[in-house]
Amino acid sequence: MAPDDYDKPRQMRIPDDEWLPFEAATKAQHPTGRSPRAAVIRDFIRWYMRRPGAKLPDRPAAGPWSTPSTAPDDAPSDAV
Repeated sequence: MAPDDYDKPRQMRIPDDEWLPFEAATKAQHPTGRSPRAAVIRDFIRWYMRRPGAKLPDRPAAGPWSTPSTAPDDAPSDAV
């Protein structure tokens, strides 16, 4: 059972090739804390909703997470 200070879990569909590198990037920017990924998402949501005092989360310097794992040919085409 989760401790009382945890928020209700939410579900999101995010591909592993984005979710796993995102964890590495958030840990690089925020090496301590129990869930830096969740903290960054919460900060982004507050900023997106224009909550007073909310700021866009800081990003880490480029790292291995910066290179997409999918080939350009896998990207959707805008051609008609």
